[in-house]
Amino acid sequence: MKILIKGGHVVDPGNKLDEIMDILVEDARISQVAKHIKAEVDKIIEAQEKIVMPGIVDMHVHLREPGREDKETVCSGSRAALAGGITSILAMPNTEPTMDSVEHLKILKEAIQKSAKNNVFICAAITKSRQGEALNDIASLKKFGAIAISDDGASIESDSVMLEALKTAKKEGILVICHSEDKKLSNGGQVNLGFTSTRLGLRGVSSESEYKRIERDIELAEKTGARVHIAHVSCKESVEIIAKAKKKGFEVTCETAPHYFSFSDEEVLGYDTNFKMNPPLRGKEDVLAIRKGLLDGIIDVIASDHAPHTENEKDIEFERAEFGVIGLETELAAATTELLGDCLLNWTQLAEKMALNPSRILGINKGTLSVGADADIIVINPAKEWVVKKERFLSKSRNSAFIGRTLKGFVEYTFYKGKGHKWNS
Repeated sequence: MKILIKGGHVVDPGNKLDEIMDILVEDARISQVAKHIKAEVDKIIEAQEKIVMPGIVDMHVHLREPGREDKETVCSGSRAALAGGITSILAMPNTEPTMDSVEHLKILKEAIQKSAKNNVFICAAITKSRQGEALNDIASLKKFGAIAISDDGASIESDSVMLEALKTAKKEGILVICHSEDKKLSNGGQVNLGFTSTRLGLRGVSSESEYKRIERDIELAEKTGARVHIAHVSCKESVEIIAKAKKKGFEVTCETAPHYFSFSDEEVLGYDTNFKMNPPLRGKEDVLAIRKGLLDGIIDVIASDHAPHTENEKDIEFERAEFGVIGLETELAAATTELLGDCLLNWTQLAEKMALNPSRILGINKGTLSVGADADIIVINPAKEWVVKKERFLSKSRNSAFIGRTLKGFVEYTFYKGKGHKWNS
């Protein structure tokens, strides 16, 4: 099938494109990117006054399958991703069973082959059951298709185990994604340590519990030469530490999530558990630091950290509620609203952080509109405003921090390998 996406504002940082152009799609691939393409086609998408960019690559997604299909499945999560303009996702390993063996990876791969609506890549666990003790057979996990390793949701407490993991990762040439949390310092906290935690009477989580662990993981990575990627950066000290490491030439990259540049810990004052996540929302100074880190290029990636939970896990007392929020269907619009709306980033920079950079970090051939590439393309109406409503989510879960918010920027079409999906607000 031939499709012509006509007259859109094409944004493709990988090929340094930022102008009005046409894109011709043939047999699931991009066959031409040029001005005024003349071709006989099966379908024309009129994209005037729209942004056309590579499909988003979200490198931090919890699909819950296998084990907690009541929260999310490969099918529902990948479909929700498409609605948010996401054509590739990295599935994190904290499933039941954990993605810590070839046998367990096989279960997930079968689910992906059977029901995935977009590209689903696999992140395997570093240690057995993510307990931070016995290393998994990382070579076998990579050979069977894992493209990164992480104990996400938990940090490896032992310096010696983490050092050995990084040595092995360096040898096998695989990326290590670090969940940075010193449990002794976070100490079972519920919200950011400070005025808000005191006012609410809840145990606080210090920024130190995050940035001290980032400091350690970067030091160990320096000793081994391994590549590390720091997940869900939330505080100003973390940004500063990563900036210094990059300046020294260390192979470190990092990500943040939309809730960390959109909300401060004051949102928690109403005890709304949709604002309970790990790491927690931080203070206003931290929000400004995250935004500046994105502007300065210290923070490489925006990822959702999509963490679906059932209503009976969230609609309970704050202390008992699960940590985490969904984000697949709102992350692009949140970034458009908060970052482009405040003129912090432009569309090229946004495409870098949401498509090109995660592709390069993961080593996958995605994130560009190159001729011959898979036709993973999104068409965005940048001016369209829409209200986030619970009933509109395609995700099986509803625990969003953006419910009731008006966001700007709406994905009208998502093309995955040339197959188009049209979305209505």
